Amino acid sequence: MASGSKISIYGAIAANLLIAASKFTASFFTGSSAMLAEGIHSTIDTGNGFLLLLGLKRGKKPADARHPFGYGKEIYFWSFVVSILIFSLGGGFAIWEGVHSLQDPQIIEDPTWNYAVLVAAILFEGTSLIIALKNFNKSHPTGNIISNIHKSKDPASFAVIIEDSAAVTGLIIALLGVYLSIALDNPYIDGYASISIGVLLLVVASFLAYETKGLLLGESARPEVLEKIDAILKENPEVLRWNLPKSVHFGPENILLVIEVELNDALGLNDAEAVVKKIDREILNKVPKVKQVFIQTLDDLDQPID
Repeated sequence: MASGSKISIYGAIAANLLIAASKFTASFFTGSSAMLAEGIHSTIDTGNGFLLLLGLKRGKKPADARHPFGYGKEIYFWSFVVSILIFSLGGGFAIWEGVHSLQDPQIIEDPTWNYAVLVAAILFEGTSLIIALKNFNKSHPTGNIISNIHKSKDPASFAVIIEDSAAVTGLIIALLGVYLSIALDNPYIDGYASISIGVLLLVVASFLAYETKGLLLGESARPEVLEKIDAILKENPEVLRWNLPKSVHFGPENILLVIEVELNDALGLNDAEAVVKKIDREILNKVPKVKQVFIQTLDDLDQPID
């Protein structure tokens, strides 16, 4: 999944670099407020792509004494930073520029630059979005996109989808703003379009922040992962009962698992240790995302699961 995330991010960075330069050029020649807001948006998205790559790279650092469970949560932190930048810089600047435009509206004399750049940008951003969706759907073949994003533990993949979706929507708003301001001979519409883009970015940033917050705080493994753990425990006849496995993600592909089990009383110390080691190996082999397993044997479980 990490390689798929990188492909999506690289595609988004390349598209945003080209589009940002085009938007700023169009804004310079036409004076469009919406185009300037979109140029800032694309620049921020480019920087966000590099931050996500930084998170992926730092998340691969091996565990050490200060971080015994590794650095996998780096990607969660940098994804949260991305949401803050979209909210503060992208949304904030677009609204500010829209308000400024309403105070001093500029008539767009020749919209040719705007139309050319916006149509090309929609194609580029749309292509980037399709690539991101294809990579994301490989690991989420069923269900709708919103629920899959909510269930995903890989913010690097869904952050690109969220950004690209906002970018395409923002471009359509900017295109409508330019067209209507000229068709209706009302330069104020361009300013309102910029404010609308800003509000859109605030909503998108809030959604991304909400999704990454849960990962930062420590979300448990998906139900299907826990079902595999249960199946492994059921296959071991020496395991009589066990409590609900406790799990937490320390990265998209790094799960810490703690299990409390009750073993057959007839087992000796050495046999019990062998059973625990066998379960440990089975979990690590059959559930690759689980990287650390701690199995505790108890004589009496408060909340057994048959």
